[in-house]
Amino acid sequence: MTTEEPTYLTTEELSTRIKYDVRTIRERLKDSVLIEGIHYFRPFGGRKILYIWERVQRDMMSSSRHQPTGMSAIPMANGGVLHA
Repeated sequence: MTTEEPTYLTTEELSTRIKYDVRTIRERLKDSVLIEGIHYFRPFGGRKILYIWERVQRDMMSSSRHQPTGMSAIPMANGGVLHA
């Protein structure tokens, strides 16, 4: 049995996959819906950010499947959401 290695993406590579502008990812999605330690990390404690594609994809798909259209929620640091 083999386990797949996670796919690490830079902000630019993630931008291409999810069709969001790099600036939008950095200024709006990072730390609001993309949480450090869950969706991304900073290798060796540096400035560079690597996103874990499988986790981003999982959470991006699950929120549209489980939330009715127009329902607002506030993402929490632990990965949960507060329904407003």
